[in-house]
Amino acid sequence: MNLRSVDLNLLVVLQALLDEQHVSRAARRLSLSQPATSNALERCRIVFGDPLLHRVAGEMRLTDKAEALKSPLNEALSSVAEIFGCTPANGVMRQTIRLAMADQPGTTILVSIVRRIGDTNPNLDLILLPWRSKDDALNRLENGEVDIAVSDFGLLAPEYCQAKLRADPYVVAMRRSHPAADGFNLERWLAWPHIVVSGKGSKRGSLEDILAKLKLRRRVGAVVPNFKMIEPLLLQTDFISFAPRSALSGFDLAVLEPPLIVPNYEMHMAWHTRRNGDATLQAIIGIISASFGDPVAA
Repeated sequence: MNLRSVDLNLLVVLQALLDEQHVSRAARRLSLSQPATSNALERCRIVFGDPLLHRVAGEMRLTDKAEALKSPLNEALSSVAEIFGCTPANGVMRQTIRLAMADQPGTTILVSIVRRIGDTNPNLDLILLPWRSKDDALNRLENGEVDIAVSDFGLLAPEYCQAKLRADPYVVAMRRSHPAADGFNLERWLAWPHIVVSGKGSKRGSLEDILAKLKLRRRVGAVVPNFKMIEPLLLQTDFISFAPRSALSGFDLAVLEPPLIVPNYEMHMAWHTRRNGDATLQAIIGIISASFGDPVAA
């Protein structure tokens, strides 16, 4: 084979196809159409004289030839990037990274990524998707609609990788002139309606199980889809919030310790194991980790 006939862009598509083992997921990863990605797969099959991906028991799996290609292909593309002075996120093809997380960490994370690579890597596009729920984020990681998700995931199945970004204490917040602020205690806390943040619209938050063990309950007065809506409600109503400290600015609010022992809110970053060989994604993971300090592997 004449090396001049090899299209490097084709190799980038092949890398995504071998990582994802799925044409649609590879297409989303590279911001290509599915027909264009399918066409690239057919060209790769001709170049290498092998099906590369074939269907087994209803799933697409790599052939032996494809498995053997993965490591040298990753090394080759990394070497090409190094020759041209590219960072992993500045590859031959345009790539889109889709993130799913709540609004509160989303701003911090996007700013960190853009500051590190936004101006020098025009081939990378970032999309922050609307937050719905932890289960939804994991489903979208599985089907390739999301590349990185951030939430309080806890223990995940083996097909996901995760890193703990930070542990954030919970606090109680209300307007400074709230009747419960003076002499605040457990009884006063539970006497007033609470705000719950839920992308699914659920009235059940992280506090319900803790209160149930003490045979206590609270009244939920409002459910909102994101943390940004908490403070305007607190300042103009008698609602009380129970939220991670970093979700509140504290401006004109009484911010108090909870009147019972509660565990910290632990924020995790998660991605699918099949993306461990994706240099661009791993570079973004490193940037997110650095924006919160040294992560703790989970």
